[in-house]
Amino acid sequence: MAYRGQPLRIEELLYKTQHSLIEQSRHATLGAETVNGDGFGLGWYGDADGPGLYRSLMPAWSNDNVRSLAGHISSPLFLAHVRAATGTAVQETICHPFRHGNWLFLHNGSIAGYPELRRALVLAVAPEFFNAMAGTTDSEVMFALALSFGLSDEPLPALERMVGFVEATGRTQGIEHPLQMTLAVSDGERLYAVRYSSLGRSRTLFSSAEADALRLLHPENPKLQQLGHDDRMIVSEPLTDLPGLWIEVPEATALIVQDGPDEQRPFTPRG
Repeated sequence: MAYRGQPLRIEELLYKTQHSLIEQSRHATLGAETVNGDGFGLGWYGDADGPGLYRSLMPAWSNDNVRSLAGHISSPLFLAHVRAATGTAVQETICHPFRHGNWLFLHNGSIAGYPELRRALVLAVAPEFFNAMAGTTDSEVMFALALSFGLSDEPLPALERMVGFVEATGRTQGIEHPLQMTLAVSDGERLYAVRYSSLGRSRTLFSSAEADALRLLHPENPKLQQLGHDDRMIVSEPLTDLPGLWIEVPEATALIVQDGPDEQRPFTPRG
């Protein structure tokens, strides 16, 4: 889950929606796993330099620290993640989001055949980002590769180069469909979201509709009436059943959530 807009108390999305992220941690309906109890992470931007980060191995639904933090932190841009391990270790340093400098990165999905590909992928990480990897998960390697391929200078092209490299590496080992992913990435100014998979049947990803349209569609809903023009939520599965609130992000698509009009563009891996 990711949010960008007017400052919002984090508990509003983590706890106070019909199908909140905390509820999805124990009963997801659209993900690969129903239960996501292998850790929780929250990253947020405020008035300090760089993003704050809280990660824990405790399942999100039983973590009182998360409930307390979410009830006291307001942020204009935050990302949260509940984890179901896909073959790598269960440890705090592997919980998303990952942080480097001003960047936050979270990933749903996996690299097929990752144990066989890991060495080749890790060796392509630039020396200045090598020590940014504290764990062994495929998601963190993807982040380090994106940084190595120029994330700070041109975010979407860097993500496309990262994906192209992962796919090329996998196919040299006979893996036809190496990558499954949805991403949320931020530098504290913009929020980038990507839906892509090598197979063309990606994990789900949704964006909230434009606030102006939602206010007109649901004049009876007081929370929607408080939405700002640029408020936007990105989620793996809808947080409510309210008609018209959620728009599914198409396959192989990237979103840029920013001041002014958001952008939607094709996402194409680069060699």
